[in-house]
Amino acid sequence: MKNLKELICLVFFIYSSFGFAQQMQEGFTLLETGKYASSEVFFNNVLKDYPNNKTAKLCYGRAVGLNGKSDKAVKIFTDLLETYPSDFEIKLNYAESLLWNKQYNKAKDFYQKLVKTNDKSFPALLGYANTLSNLKEYNDALNYVNLALDVLPKNPNAMVSKKYIYLGLANQQVQNQKYAEAIETLTTDLQLFPKDKDILLNLGNTYVIAKKYTQAETVYSEMTKDTTLYFTAKNNLSLLAHLQEKDKKALEISTKTLSELTQNTKAKDTQNTQERYTQSLIWNRKFKQAKNYIDEISKDKESESWILALKATLYTYTGDFSKSLKAYDLILENDQASFDGNLGKANALKANNKIREAYLAAEKTLSFFPKQKDATNFIKQLDLSYIPSFETKASYSYDNGDSESYTSASNITLPINIKTKLLANYQYKNAVNDVTDNQSTSNSFGLGVDYSLHPKINFIGTVGIDNVSGDATEYNQFSTHLQFKTKPFKLQNLDFGYLRELQNFNAELLNRELIQNHFYANYNLSTNFNFGWFTQYYYTSQNDDNVRNLLFTSLYYNLLQKPALKTGINFQSLGFKNQVPTIYFSPSKFKAVELFVNLIKDKAIATNKDWFYGLTTAVGYQYIEDDPKQGTYRIQSNVGYKFNEYWSVEGYGNHSNIASAAASGFTYTEFGIRLIGKFLKKPIFKTL
Repeated sequence: MKNLKELICLVFFIYSSFGFAQQMQEGFTLLETGKYASSEVFFNNVLKDYPNNKTAKLCYGRAVGLNGKSDKAVKIFTDLLETYPSDFEIKLNYAESLLWNKQYNKAKDFYQKLVKTNDKSFPALLGYANTLSNLKEYNDALNYVNLALDVLPKNPNAMVSKKYIYLGLANQQVQNQKYAEAIETLTTDLQLFPKDKDILLNLGNTYVIAKKYTQAETVYSEMTKDTTLYFTAKNNLSLLAHLQEKDKKALEISTKTLSELTQNTKAKDTQNTQERYTQSLIWNRKFKQAKNYIDEISKDKESESWILALKATLYTYTGDFSKSLKAYDLILENDQASFDGNLGKANALKANNKIREAYLAAEKTLSFFPKQKDATNFIKQLDLSYIPSFETKASYSYDNGDSESYTSASNITLPINIKTKLLANYQYKNAVNDVTDNQSTSNSFGLGVDYSLHPKINFIGTVGIDNVSGDATEYNQFSTHLQFKTKPFKLQNLDFGYLRELQNFNAELLNRELIQNHFYANYNLSTNFNFGWFTQYYYTSQNDDNVRNLLFTSLYYNLLQKPALKTGINFQSLGFKNQVPTIYFSPSKFKAVELFVNLIKDKAIATNKDWFYGLTTAVGYQYIEDDPKQGTYRIQSNVGYKFNEYWSVEGYGNHSNIASAAASGFTYTEFGIRLIGKFLKKPIFKTL
């Protein structure tokens, strides 16, 4: 487009006198070769001697505008237009100066008039197409660039415009999540410009966003054949492997790519390769190696945003969210419009349970990157956690003491603001034992609140009523649960509280109106080297003057991350002050030890229309009083289907012969079904 407009100066040059044209040649050459500052000086000097020369004024206006002084250029061409109101070439230059000045709507109106005046004018048609493209009216822009190409077929300036109009259209389609249309647009563009770097990269990235990983791999593999795209393609192939949960492959690709760097490699390619290699180490949980490598490459670069982003990623993966947040703040000091800085900060704030600030950071990201998919999904996921929800389940259980139970339960969670959720629950249970001729029915109602006292402290409190009616008894009992959930240190969780409950395991216990008052604490320690430790302690006083102490501890090792696979050893110690074996299982000494394996694909990582599942198996020994040890086993399983973000259904089953798992001490089996849903599409309150 620039070269074309510079030809306009040549037109004036031809119609000027030959001697004057020779004087102008030097300035015209400067303008034609892109030396706009020099050409501005040259034509300014010419105008001192020939102040009314139209050619010199026009070329001076172009030099000024192309040298970045668009306001001044608009003024020059406005003055020229007043002097020569019917001059079509000056009108064309005036219109283009509006483009330089980003006055796109004004340029659009002016180009419309020019096209109506001369619908075969190549510069008018192309200028109008470029204006529409800047206004993101890409379909109309394509129409006019094609009209321009009808006038001058295969004109290189028009072809370049057409390429970028297609790229703009594809980007718009991606933003609107019309991935199939975007892929079709880019494929068409690629047919016009085979092996074009920009188109290939955009096509590969669009396949990734659309989760068409096989097609993306084909595009990136093709890109490796171009030496200028080699490192970009290889780094994208590493990312692609990670997205397919093939982290070992991602590291293999990155390690090889890193070894191919030389002193002659472009600085940007070197930086991107170092970034991807570090990320691959982090994805593979090689945290110490990643830290050492960051230290190695960050010498004299500690404050650069890409180094800070790597540190922030490492802090996030190792659970140090406070340090991660500080790193993202430093990135934003470098560049307040940084995508990594803004969305990274949003994620760090969410991890620190600073939800309102997380919303604000995500909204700020969208102010710089409208409709960006990751930022939009981030807000959507936050919203989902504040949509009113319910869970209902029905189960059947039995043991080999001939006790049976039918249970149904429902829970409702109603968030009323970012910090507060109201809770409600109801449970119906019918327990029978034909051998002992016991039967009882219980109805339990409860209301509560879940309140965030501090980003690291949550309080959950519920109160309720249990109504029980049996063959020979009927009563009401008060229940309550007060709990504090805290995160005292990095990778640590500590919960403690008080629970008053009615012992309702079977009909015999329901009929005895046995109340338990539990004071308890749960502590979990995670590590960055795959080990974890969970410990639970219960002190229980009962209304029959008995006291129970329960200690459970588990040391486990994470073998896989997705799906989660861990194994470990559990130990349990239980003791009652008084032994009442004819009423309920109450040994003075009970110990159990077991080895377990746990496989889980959590619902949270399942995609829509996807299955999730869990399986725990354990074997061990239990020691009751001074009796000989007994072998134990335990199986827990569940399988569910996630329809979408709002609905899922799950079936589950448990079977165990561990004495402490059932008050009767017999083998115990339970299976049931659970439905979880959200009955609104948005929170009932304004999140911001």
